[in-house]
Amino acid sequence: MDKKKKRQVVVEAVQWIDDRIEHPGINLDERGYYVITIHEQAAYLEIGDWILPEPKEGRFYPCKPDIFEKTYEKVEE
Repeated sequence: MDKKKKRQVVVEAVQWIDDRIEHPGINLDERGYYVITIHEQAAYLEIGDWILPEPKEGRFYPCKPDIFEKTYEKVEE
């Protein structure tokens, strides 16, 4: 089996820490839950989730904090 390394990609992520944060991808569903649409389906958000852009402009997806910390590191400007 070949070993592979994930390519380094820089993304602009925002952590959803408060339901007052406005983000173009976040909506309320009919039951009052916060959702973000990914691949034409709704994904439910929880406080602390990171919101990442998909390659297709205007689309976003959530990432749990533990996965985010294992996958991404801060870029020094």
